[in-house]
Amino acid sequence: MDGLPRHGAEGRAELMLALLADARLPTGGHTQSAGLEPALRAGMPAARVPDYVRARLATVTRTEAATAVVARHAALAPDDDLPPVAVALADTWVAWAARTPSPALRETSQRLGRGYLRLLRRLWAGHPAVAALDAAAALVATARPADEGRGGPGDRPPSGRRAPQPPRPRGLGLPAARAGRAARRGARGGGAGGVQTVAAATLKLEPVDPVVATGWVVASQAAIDALAHDVAPLTDPRAIPAHGAPLVEQWAETHARTTERLFSA
Repeated sequence: MDGLPRHGAEGRAELMLALLADARLPTGGHTQSAGLEPALRAGMPAARVPDYVRARLATVTRTEAATAVVARHAALAPDDDLPPVAVALADTWVAWAARTPSPALRETSQRLGRGYLRLLRRLWAGHPAVAALDAAAALVATARPADEGRGGPGDRPPSGRRAPQPPRPRGLGLPAARAGRAARRGARGGGAGGVQTVAAATLKLEPVDPVVATGWVVASQAAIDALAHDVAPLTDPRAIPAHGAPLVEQWAETHARTTERLFSA
């Protein structure tokens, strides 16, 4: 779906990708700790944060990166294929939700996705790919029965409540397509963003030297590259990996019920 003017379009999309992945900015999830805060509350020492990063790269982040890659593939369809693109994006959304069993993790991702969609509408108002995201939301809202009212992909929101919003990975897939980024490069950016979020959150939660936290990001490069290599070829939502992270999901659910916390998730 290539309706953007070519002049400046790729640079704008590249800038947006950087903003979305930057944990210091609102669109990058400065209110999120990627589950680190509940992990530390549960007794995990700060020295184990690198292990936590590796665990997320192998599970939650891998699923999200694969979802972003598949969404990118859908967004590359021609302009006149709006209905099929909307269906493909809706299928990607449902596949991601099926692989994210924790309602708290789904709600967090959709909260970030809502912010991403607002930014996309602001910068690319009327663009066919943005219209496809809205159409996909309508499809998801009516596709399946409610998931106990906790933000599942087919929830029918009660009267006066917000309609389902796209998860974070789908919001990353569209600007990656617009920037002309190869799937592997986009997946690498998503993986690095997840690690940066954890590193940035650690500096607010624990007395850690910023140089040490930066070292965690650098040391994760090999794992990020391996993740990108594995998910870059994916084009079918059914191929999105489903690597469970039960303890991360349990911590997320506990954190969602906590009233005193620094991060929302």
